[in-house]
Amino acid sequence: MDQPLTENHDFKNKDYTTSNLFKTEYTDCTFTNCNFENSDLSNISFLECDFLDCNFSNANVMHTSFNDVTFKGCKILGVIFQSCNPFLLSFKFIDCTLNFSSFYQLKISKTNFLKCTMHQVDFTEAEAKYVAFKDCDLLGATFDRTNIEYSDFTSAFNFNINPALNKIKSASFSKENIYGLLESFHIKIIE
Repeated sequence: MDQPLTENHDFKNKDYTTSNLFKTEYTDCTFTNCNFENSDLSNISFLECDFLDCNFSNANVMHTSFNDVTFKGCKILGVIFQSCNPFLLSFKFIDCTLNFSSFYQLKISKTNFLKCTMHQVDFTEAEAKYVAFKDCDLLGATFDRTNIEYSDFTSAFNFNINPALNKIKSASFSKENIYGLLESFHIKIIE
């Protein structure tokens, strides 16, 4: 059964912590300063939507579709993205806090993370080729059997990526952050 459609609508200052967002397909909608904390967003489709200054902490995104979605200035703590619908999955994150979220085994190639705080984020077994981690804090993020080929870490910091356990061919790093590739080998770098 097809979902009803909501198009070109602006949602501002809405609190979905007590009543859930209507289960429909949202196309070209903007959500500004909305609170989705602990909300059930399962089985909802978002196509070409923008989320600005929203709180998604611990939101349920089971079978949720994100296609060409932008998150800007959002708090996205503990979201299990690997449970969302992988079909046509594409999103970007700008100035967001994604701590304790998970992209386990998810195909997120060509995703942009710009100026994001990503403490303890799980990228285990993810396909993350051509991903940009521009000015991102990756403290405690897990990269384990992750494919990060051609990805850009040149301005990322606080990461620890073991080259022996991950695919890193043609990934970009700066000489300032190269320690994040060597830390797992317990190598001392003397300047």
